[in-house]
Amino acid sequence: MRLAFVADGRSPIARSWIEYFLQGGDRVHLISTRSCAGMNGLASLEIVPLWPRAGGAGGGGRRQRNLDALTGLRHWFGPLFVARRASMLRGILRELDLDVVHAMRLPFEGMLAAAANPAAPLMISLWGNDLTFHAASTPVMRWATWRALRRATALCADCQRDLRLAERWGFRAGRPSIVIPGNGGVRRDVFYPGRREQDPDFGLPAAAPVVVQPRGLRAYVRNDTFFRAIPRVQERVPEAIFVCPAMEGAAEAHTWRDRLGLGRELRLLPSLDPFSMAALFRRAAVSVSPSTHDGTPNTLLEAMACGCLPVAGDLESIREWIQDGENGLLVDPTSEQAVADGVVRGLTDAALRGRASRMNAGLVAEQADYALHMPRVASFYEQVLRG
Repeated sequence: MRLAFVADGRSPIARSWIEYFLQGGDRVHLISTRSCAGMNGLASLEIVPLWPRAGGAGGGGRRQRNLDALTGLRHWFGPLFVARRASMLRGILRELDLDVVHAMRLPFEGMLAAAANPAAPLMISLWGNDLTFHAASTPVMRWATWRALRRATALCADCQRDLRLAERWGFRAGRPSIVIPGNGGVRRDVFYPGRREQDPDFGLPAAAPVVVQPRGLRAYVRNDTFFRAIPRVQERVPEAIFVCPAMEGAAEAHTWRDRLGLGRELRLLPSLDPFSMAALFRRAAVSVSPSTHDGTPNTLLEAMACGCLPVAGDLESIREWIQDGENGLLVDPTSEQAVADGVVRGLTDAALRGRASRMNAGLVAEQADYALHMPRVASFYEQVLRG
Protein backbone atom coordinates (compact mmCIF):
# COMPACT_ATOMS: atom_id res chain seq x y z
CA MET A 1 0.00 0.00 0.00
CA ARG A 2 0.93 3.64 -0.43
CA LEU A 3 0.43 5.30 2.93
CA ALA A 4 0.95 8.78 4.35
CA PHE A 5 1.04 9.30 8.11
CA VAL A 6 0.32 12.80 9.41
CA ALA A 7 1.76 12.68 12.92
CA ASP A 8 4.12 14.13 15.45
CA GLY A 9 7.11 12.28 14.05
CA ARG A 10 8.84 12.21 17.45
CA SER A 11 6.02 10.18 18.99
CA PRO A 12 7.02 6.61 19.92
CA ILE A 13 3.43 5.57 19.16
CA ALA A 14 3.52 6.98 15.64
CA ARG A 15 6.94 5.49 14.98
CA SER A 16 5.76 2.10 16.24
CA TRP A 17 2.94 2.06 13.68
CA ILE A 18 5.11 3.33 10.85
CA GLU A 19 7.81 0.76 11.63
CA TYR A 20 5.32 -2.06 11.14
CA PHE A 21 4.37 -0.97 7.63
CA LEU A 22 7.94 -0.22 6.65
CA GLN A 23 8.92 -3.75 7.65
CA GLY A 24 5.98 -5.08 5.63
CA GLY A 25 7.29 -3.45 2.46
CA ASP A 26 4.61 -0.77 2.12
CA ARG A 27 5.48 2.61 0.62
CA VAL A 28 5.28 4.99 3.56
CA HIS A 29 5.46 8.78 3.70
CA LEU A 30 5.72 10.64 7.01
CA ILE A 31 4.41 14.20 7.25
CA SER A 32 5.38 15.40 10.71
CA THR A 33 4.04 18.40 12.60
CA ARG A 34 7.33 18.55 14.52
CA SER A 35 10.95 18.35 13.46
CA CYS A 36 12.01 14.73 13.86
CA ALA A 37 14.58 12.17 12.85
CA GLY A 38 13.94 10.11 9.76
CA MET A 39 13.32 6.37 9.65
CA ASN A 40 15.03 3.83 7.43
CA GLY A 41 12.84 2.96 4.49
CA LEU A 42 10.61 6.05 4.41
CA ALA A 43 9.59 7.09 0.91
CA SER A 44 9.68 10.71 2.09
CA LEU A 45 9.72 12.88 5.20
CA GLU A 46 8.10 16.31 5.17
CA ILE A 47 7.69 18.77 8.04
CA VAL A 48 4.52 20.86 8.34
CA PRO A 49 5.12 22.77 11.58
CA LEU A 50 1.95 23.58 13.49
CA TRP A 51 3.40 25.57 16.36
CA PRO A 52 5.35 28.84 16.36
CA ARG A 53 8.25 27.26 18.23
CA ALA A 54 9.32 23.74 19.17
CA GLY A 55 8.28 22.22 22.46
CA GLY A 56 8.75 18.77 23.93
CA ALA A 57 6.03 16.31 24.77
CA GLY A 58 7.72 15.73 28.09
CA GLY A 59 10.36 17.72 29.93
CA GLY A 60 10.34 19.66 33.12
CA GLY A 61 11.09 23.07 34.48
CA ARG A 62 9.17 26.02 33.10
CA ARG A 63 7.04 24.03 30.68
CA GLN A 64 5.68 21.81 33.41
CA ARG A 65 4.88 24.77 35.66
CA ASN A 66 2.80 26.22 32.84
CA LEU A 67 1.30 22.96 31.56
CA ASP A 68 -2.34 23.91 32.11
CA ALA A 69 -1.82 27.37 30.59
CA LEU A 70 -0.08 25.89 27.54
CA THR A 71 -2.87 23.35 27.03
CA GLY A 72 -5.45 26.13 27.31
CA LEU A 73 -3.65 28.28 24.73
CA ARG A 74 -3.55 25.38 22.29
CA HIS A 75 -7.25 24.80 22.77
CA TRP A 76 -7.88 28.38 21.64
CA PHE A 77 -5.20 28.85 18.99
CA GLY A 78 -4.46 25.31 17.76
CA PRO A 79 -7.30 25.26 15.18
CA LEU A 80 -6.06 28.62 13.88
CA PHE A 81 -2.56 27.23 13.33
CA VAL A 82 -4.21 24.27 11.57
CA ALA A 83 -5.99 26.62 9.17
CA ARG A 84 -2.70 28.38 8.37
CA ARG A 85 -0.89 25.12 7.54
CA ALA A 86 -3.66 23.26 5.70
CA SER A 87 -2.65 24.57 2.26
CA MET A 88 0.94 23.46 2.85
CA LEU A 89 -0.20 19.93 3.67
CA ARG A 90 -2.64 19.95 0.75
CA GLY A 91 0.20 20.74 -1.63
CA ILE A 92 2.33 17.89 -0.30
CA LEU A 93 -0.52 15.36 -0.53
CA ARG A 94 -1.30 16.35 -4.12
CA GLU A 95 2.23 15.33 -5.14
CA LEU A 96 1.83 11.84 -3.66
CA ASP A 97 -0.10 8.94 -5.15
CA LEU A 98 -1.72 7.55 -2.00
CA ASP A 99 -4.09 4.79 -0.99
CA VAL A 100 -4.72 6.01 2.59
CA VAL A 101 -3.88 9.10 4.63
CA HIS A 102 -3.71 8.31 8.37
CA ALA A 103 -3.71 11.21 10.84
CA MET A 104 -2.43 9.77 14.08
CA ARG A 105 -4.32 11.96 16.52
CA LEU A 106 -7.46 14.07 16.28
CA PRO A 107 -5.96 17.20 17.89
CA PHE A 108 -4.23 18.49 15.97
CA GLU A 109 -2.98 16.20 13.19
CA GLY A 110 -6.48 14.92 12.37
CA MET A 111 -7.79 18.48 12.23
CA LEU A 112 -4.91 19.44 9.93
CA ALA A 113 -5.47 16.51 7.57
CA ALA A 114 -9.23 17.15 7.46
CA ALA A 115 -8.63 20.83 6.65
CA ALA A 116 -6.32 19.75 3.81
CA ASN A 117 -9.17 17.55 2.50
CA PRO A 118 -7.05 14.84 0.82
CA ALA A 119 -8.26 12.98 -2.25
CA ALA A 120 -7.31 9.63 -0.67
CA PRO A 121 -9.41 8.11 2.14
CA LEU A 122 -8.71 9.82 5.47
CA MET A 123 -8.33 7.71 8.61
CA ILE A 124 -8.06 9.44 11.99
CA SER A 125 -6.83 7.93 15.26
CA LEU A 126 -8.62 8.86 18.48
CA TRP A 127 -6.49 8.67 21.60
CA GLY A 128 -7.63 8.64 25.20
CA ASN A 129 -8.97 12.07 25.98
CA ASP A 130 -9.47 13.56 22.52
CA LEU A 131 -13.26 13.60 22.89
CA THR A 132 -13.64 13.83 26.68
CA PHE A 133 -11.03 16.53 27.42
CA HIS A 134 -9.96 18.38 24.28
CA ALA A 135 -13.03 18.43 22.02
CA ALA A 136 -15.36 20.58 24.11
CA SER A 137 -12.68 22.82 25.64
CA THR A 138 -13.34 25.90 23.45
CA PRO A 139 -15.76 26.86 20.65
CA VAL A 140 -13.00 26.61 18.03
CA MET A 141 -12.04 23.13 19.25
CA ARG A 142 -15.67 22.04 19.02
CA TRP A 143 -15.89 23.26 15.46
CA ALA A 144 -12.54 21.75 14.41
CA THR A 145 -13.42 18.40 16.04
CA TRP A 146 -16.77 18.27 14.25
CA ARG A 147 -15.26 19.10 10.85
CA ALA A 148 -12.48 16.53 11.21
CA LEU A 149 -14.79 13.68 12.22
CA ARG A 150 -17.34 14.65 9.59
CA ARG A 151 -14.69 14.38 6.88
CA ALA A 152 -13.07 11.20 8.21
CA THR A 153 -13.50 8.13 6.02
CA ALA A 154 -12.58 5.79 8.88
CA LEU A 155 -11.69 5.88 12.56
CA CYS A 156 -9.24 4.01 14.75
CA ALA A 157 -9.95 4.33 18.50
CA ASP A 158 -8.20 2.91 21.55
CA CYS A 159 -11.49 2.20 23.36
CA GLN A 160 -15.09 1.34 22.48
CA ARG A 161 -16.38 4.41 24.30
CA ASP A 162 -14.80 6.74 21.76
CA LEU A 163 -16.52 5.11 18.81
CA ARG A 164 -19.85 5.89 20.49
CA LEU A 165 -18.81 9.46 21.29
CA ALA A 166 -17.43 10.01 17.78
CA GLU A 167 -20.90 9.78 16.23
CA ARG A 168 -22.08 12.53 18.58
CA TRP A 169 -19.18 14.61 17.29
CA GLY A 170 -19.98 14.21 13.60
CA PHE A 171 -18.54 10.87 12.46
CA ARG A 172 -20.99 9.36 10.00
CA ALA A 173 -22.69 6.17 11.18
CA GLY A 174 -21.81 3.12 9.11
CA ARG A 175 -18.34 4.27 8.14
CA PRO A 176 -15.51 1.84 8.97
CA SER A 177 -14.00 1.85 12.45
CA ILE A 178 -11.69 -0.32 14.51
CA VAL A 179 -10.58 -0.49 18.15
CA ILE A 180 -6.83 -1.02 18.61
CA PRO A 181 -4.59 -0.08 21.57
CA GLY A 182 -2.99 3.30 20.89
CA ASN A 183 0.50 1.84 20.53
CA GLY A 184 -0.78 -0.83 18.17
CA GLY A 185 -0.66 -3.28 21.07
CA VAL A 186 1.83 -4.46 23.65
CA ARG A 187 5.14 -5.87 22.45
CA ARG A 188 5.09 -8.98 24.56
CA ASP A 189 8.73 -9.76 23.82
CA VAL A 190 9.54 -6.63 25.86
CA PHE A 191 6.68 -6.43 28.39
CA TYR A 192 6.29 -9.77 30.19
CA PRO A 193 6.05 -10.92 33.82
CA GLY A 194 8.83 -12.28 35.99
CA ARG A 195 11.99 -10.37 36.87
CA ARG A 196 15.16 -11.21 34.98
CA GLU A 197 18.78 -11.09 36.10
CA GLN A 198 19.58 -8.45 33.52
CA ASP A 199 16.81 -6.11 34.73
CA PRO A 200 18.22 -2.91 36.30
CA ASP A 201 17.44 -2.41 39.99
CA PHE A 202 17.14 1.41 39.71
CA GLY A 203 18.96 1.72 43.02
CA LEU A 204 15.93 0.41 44.90
CA PRO A 205 16.28 -1.63 48.10
CA ALA A 206 15.78 -5.31 47.27
CA ALA A 207 12.94 -5.92 49.72
CA ALA A 208 11.09 -2.61 49.37
CA PRO A 209 7.54 -2.66 47.96
CA VAL A 210 7.54 -0.36 44.93
CA VAL A 211 4.75 1.82 43.50
CA VAL A 212 5.23 3.32 40.05
CA GLN A 213 3.37 6.29 38.55
CA PRO A 214 4.16 5.97 34.82
CA ARG A 215 1.94 8.75 33.41
CA GLY A 216 4.32 11.67 33.82
CA LEU A 217 3.05 15.23 34.18
CA ARG A 218 -0.08 15.79 32.14
CA ALA A 219 -2.95 18.21 32.47
CA TYR A 220 -5.50 15.41 32.95
CA VAL A 221 -3.46 13.31 35.42
CA ARG A 222 -4.04 14.25 39.07
CA ASN A 223 -0.47 14.26 40.26
CA ASP A 224 -1.50 16.50 43.14
CA THR A 225 -3.72 13.67 44.38
CA PHE A 226 -0.96 11.11 43.84
CA PHE A 227 1.69 13.06 45.74
CA ARG A 228 -0.68 13.87 48.62
CA ALA A 229 -1.56 10.18 48.87
CA ILE A 230 2.05 9.15 49.52
CA PRO A 231 2.17 10.15 53.23
CA ARG A 232 -1.15 8.35 53.78
CA VAL A 233 0.28 5.18 52.26
CA GLN A 234 3.44 5.44 54.34
CA GLU A 235 1.42 5.60 57.54
CA ARG A 236 0.37 2.01 56.82
CA VAL A 237 3.23 0.74 54.61
CA PRO A 238 6.24 2.78 55.79
CA GLU A 239 8.76 0.85 53.71
CA ALA A 240 7.01 1.65 50.38
CA ILE A 241 8.98 3.50 47.69
CA PHE A 242 7.35 5.56 44.94
CA VAL A 243 8.98 5.84 41.52
CA CYS A 244 8.03 8.41 38.87
CA PRO A 245 9.62 8.08 35.41
CA ALA A 246 9.84 11.20 33.22
CA MET A 247 9.79 13.51 36.24
CA GLU A 248 13.49 14.05 36.90
CA GLY A 249 14.14 17.78 36.83
CA ALA A 250 10.42 18.64 36.61
CA ALA A 251 9.75 21.63 38.85
CA GLU A 252 6.25 20.49 39.76
CA ALA A 253 7.44 17.11 41.03
CA HIS A 254 10.34 18.60 42.99
CA THR A 255 8.00 21.16 44.54
CA TRP A 256 5.66 18.44 45.75
CA ARG A 257 8.56 16.42 47.15
CA ASP A 258 9.81 19.43 49.11
CA ARG A 259 6.36 20.52 50.25
CA LEU A 260 5.45 17.08 51.61
CA GLY A 261 8.89 16.34 53.03
CA LEU A 262 9.36 13.26 50.88
CA GLY A 263 12.93 12.08 50.74
CA ARG A 264 14.37 8.85 49.39
CA GLU A 265 10.91 7.28 49.35
CA LEU A 266 10.06 9.33 46.24
CA ARG A 267 12.37 8.63 43.29
CA LEU A 268 12.12 10.95 40.26
CA LEU A 269 13.61 9.26 37.19
CA PRO A 270 14.29 10.47 33.63
CA SER A 271 12.25 9.15 30.74
CA LEU A 272 12.88 5.43 30.27
CA ASP A 273 13.19 3.37 27.12
CA PRO A 274 10.70 0.50 26.71
CA PHE A 275 13.10 -2.14 28.03
CA SER A 276 13.82 -0.14 31.19
CA MET A 277 10.13 0.67 31.62
CA ALA A 278 9.29 -3.03 31.41
CA ALA A 279 11.94 -3.82 34.04
CA LEU A 280 10.46 -1.16 36.34
CA PHE A 281 6.97 -2.62 35.95
CA ARG A 282 8.34 -6.07 36.79
CA ARG A 283 10.02 -4.62 39.89
CA ALA A 284 6.90 -2.75 41.07
CA ALA A 285 3.93 -4.24 42.88
CA VAL A 286 1.48 -1.46 41.95
CA SER A 287 1.14 0.97 39.03
CA VAL A 288 -0.96 4.11 39.66
CA SER A 289 -2.83 6.07 36.96
CA PRO A 290 -4.81 8.88 38.67
CA SER A 291 -6.28 10.34 35.49
CA THR A 292 -9.62 12.11 35.09
CA HIS A 293 -9.74 11.67 31.30
CA ASP A 294 -8.44 8.63 29.45
CA GLY A 295 -8.92 6.05 26.79
CA THR A 296 -6.76 2.97 27.14
CA PRO A 297 -3.34 4.15 28.39
CA ASN A 298 -0.45 2.23 26.88
CA THR A 299 1.19 2.14 30.30
CA LEU A 300 -1.91 0.47 31.76
CA LEU A 301 -1.60 -2.44 29.31
CA GLU A 302 2.18 -2.62 29.71
CA ALA A 303 1.88 -2.79 33.51
CA MET A 304 -0.75 -5.52 33.16
CA ALA A 305 1.52 -7.46 30.82
CA CYS A 306 4.34 -7.33 33.38
CA GLY A 307 2.20 -8.57 36.28
CA CYS A 308 2.05 -5.15 38.00
CA LEU A 309 -1.31 -4.47 39.65
CA PRO A 310 -3.06 -1.40 38.13
CA VAL A 311 -4.71 1.18 40.39
CA ALA A 312 -6.50 3.55 38.02
CA GLY A 313 -9.10 6.26 37.89
CA ASP A 314 -12.64 4.87 37.72
CA LEU A 315 -13.44 5.81 34.11
CA GLU A 316 -15.69 4.18 31.53
CA SER A 317 -12.78 3.46 29.20
CA ILE A 318 -10.69 1.86 31.96
CA ARG A 319 -13.63 -0.37 32.91
CA GLU A 320 -13.30 -1.93 29.45
CA TRP A 321 -10.13 -3.55 30.86
CA ILE A 322 -10.33 -3.57 34.65
CA GLN A 323 -12.89 -5.28 36.89
CA ASP A 324 -12.54 -3.59 40.25
CA GLY A 325 -11.17 -6.01 42.83
CA GLU A 326 -10.55 -8.74 40.27
CA ASN A 327 -7.68 -7.71 37.98
CA GLY A 328 -7.06 -4.21 39.32
CA LEU A 329 -8.50 -1.47 41.49
CA LEU A 330 -10.59 1.51 40.36
CA VAL A 331 -10.50 4.64 42.52
CA ASP A 332 -11.64 8.24 42.58
CA PRO A 333 -8.61 10.05 41.05
CA THR A 334 -9.55 13.31 42.77
CA SER A 335 -9.36 11.83 46.30
CA GLU A 336 -5.97 11.26 47.89
CA GLN A 337 -7.58 9.00 50.48
CA ALA A 338 -9.13 6.81 47.77
CA VAL A 339 -5.83 6.63 45.88
CA ALA A 340 -3.97 5.81 49.11
CA ASP A 341 -6.48 3.11 50.04
CA GLY A 342 -6.13 1.54 46.60
CA VAL A 343 -2.33 1.57 46.75
CA VAL A 344 -2.28 0.11 50.27
CA ARG A 345 -4.63 -2.68 49.27
CA GLY A 346 -2.53 -3.40 46.20
CA LEU A 347 0.63 -3.59 48.29
CA THR A 348 -0.83 -5.75 51.06
CA ASP A 349 -3.22 -8.09 49.22
CA ALA A 350 -0.94 -10.74 47.71
CA ALA A 351 -3.90 -12.88 46.64
CA LEU A 352 -5.33 -10.00 44.60
CA ARG A 353 -1.98 -9.36 42.95
CA GLY A 354 -1.59 -13.03 42.03
CA ARG A 355 -5.12 -13.31 40.64
CA ALA A 356 -4.78 -10.07 38.70
CA SER A 357 -1.43 -11.08 37.23
CA ARG A 358 -2.89 -14.29 35.81
CA MET A 359 -6.01 -12.59 34.45
CA ASN A 360 -4.10 -9.70 32.92
CA ALA A 361 -1.58 -11.93 31.18
CA GLY A 362 -4.48 -13.60 29.38
CA LEU A 363 -6.22 -10.31 28.58
CA VAL A 364 -3.12 -8.78 27.04
CA ALA A 365 -2.34 -11.91 25.04
CA GLU A 366 -5.87 -12.06 23.62
CA GLN A 367 -6.81 -8.40 23.24
CA ALA A 368 -3.65 -6.28 23.14
CA ASP A 369 -0.81 -8.20 21.47
CA TYR A 370 1.05 -6.01 18.95
CA ALA A 371 1.98 -9.03 16.83
CA LEU A 372 -1.70 -9.96 16.48
CA HIS A 373 -3.33 -6.56 16.18
CA MET A 374 -1.13 -4.72 13.71
CA PRO A 375 -2.02 -7.24 10.97
CA ARG A 376 -5.65 -6.35 11.78
CA VAL A 377 -4.77 -2.72 11.07
CA ALA A 378 -3.27 -3.65 7.70
CA SER A 379 -6.45 -5.54 6.81
CA PHE A 380 -8.50 -2.57 7.96
CA TYR A 381 -6.54 -0.24 5.65
CA GLU A 382 -7.33 -2.55 2.77
CA GLN A 383 -11.01 -2.54 3.74
CA VAL A 384 -11.02 1.27 3.79
CA LEU A 385 -9.28 1.36 0.41
CA ARG A 386 -11.77 -1.04 -1.14
CA GLY A 387 -14.65 0.98 0.33
